[in-house]
Amino acid sequence: MIEGTTRRMQADAIERAAGLLGDLAQRDVALAPLTTYRVGGAAAIMVRPRSVDDLCLIAETLAATGLPVLVIGRGSNLLVADDGFAGIVVSLVEMSSEFTVDGTQVVAGAMVALPQLARRLVAVGLTGFEWAVGVPGSIGGAVRMNAGGHGGDMAACLLEVYLFDLRSGRHGWVAANHLGLRFRGSDLADHQVVIEARLQLTHGDRQVSERELDEIVRWRREHQPGGQNAGSVFVNPIPGQLSAGELIERVGLRGFTLGTASVSDKHANFIQGSDGGCAADVRALIELVRQRVAAQTGYELRSEVRLVGFADVPGNDLLGRDLSGDDVREVQW
Repeated sequence: MIEGTTRRMQADAIERAAGLLGDLAQRDVALAPLTTYRVGGAAAIMVRPRSVDDLCLIAETLAATGLPVLVIGRGSNLLVADDGFAGIVVSLVEMSSEFTVDGTQVVAGAMVALPQLARRLVAVGLTGFEWAVGVPGSIGGAVRMNAGGHGGDMAACLLEVYLFDLRSGRHGWVAANHLGLRFRGSDLADHQVVIEARLQLTHGDRQVSERELDEIVRWRREHQPGGQNAGSVFVNPIPGQLSAGELIERVGLRGFTLGTASVSDKHANFIQGSDGGCAADVRALIELVRQRVAAQTGYELRSEVRLVGFADVPGNDLLGRDLSGDDVREVQW
C-alpha cells in the first residue's frame, strides 16, 4: 500500500514537472544512447537547457516537485539502471561547446570535448593540457571528476568555474580551491552544474607538445579498449605505485564474463558492456570485482562510475555517492 502510494505521488510529481517545464520537457527519453556504456533505461523527463534562464526554470521546477535530478554531459562516466531514472535528467548537449583563449588563460564551455580542446590548445602554442587528448568526456564532467592521466589533471590547471546550483538557483564563479578537488573526485554534487571553466596554461613548444599528443594517443590505443565502456572503472589505490588493473589481474578476473558484461582482456580496469546488454550485468560485475579484490588482497576499490537509478544505491537524488558509499561534500561558495 505504501509502495503504491509512493508511486502515485511520484507520477503526480512527474506530471506537474512536465507542466511547469512546458516545451522544455520531453517524456520517457532513452538514456542508453547518451552514455558510453549504451545500456540502461529511460528518463521520466529530459530537458536540454540552452541558457541560464532555462536552468532557473529547472531549479524552480525541482523546488516545486521534489523530484531527483541527474545532469549528463557526454555520459562517459555513468551507468544507468535498466529501470531508468524516475526524475528530471538535465542534458547539457545544447550548452556551450565553445572556448576562448586570452594569453595563457582559456575559458571553455561545459560541453567542450577534452580531446578537441587538447589539440586546439597545442595548435596555439599552449602547454599543460596535453594529457586530456586521450580522455573521453567534456569540460564539465572533467571538473566534477578531476579527470586526469599521463601526469596531469584538471586540478593542475583549473582557476575557477561558473556554477549553477539547481537547488537554490544561485550561480556565479567559484574558485578552484573551493571545489574540494582530489584524485578523481571533487565536492561537486549533481545539482551543481558546471557551465564554464577558466584554465591557466603556459606557453610551450608546439612541436614538443604535438609529439606528446601522439605518444598519449598511441599508448591509449595499445593499452585501452574501445567499445562500450566508461573508461577506468576503479580509482588506483596507490596512484603511480599500485593500479586497480594490477589487482584485478592478480585475482584472476582479466577477461572474466558475467552475463552481457566482461572485464576487458586488454585492460583489466575496463568493464565492457555489449549490444543488447543490460546495466544489471555491468553493475553486478563491478561489485563482484570489488568483492573479489577486497577478499583476496585487502584493498577496497573505489568506483569512478556514477550509478544512476539503482534502488539500492543511497543518494540517487544527488548522485553524490559511488559504490563505496562515500559522500561527496558540498562545495562552499
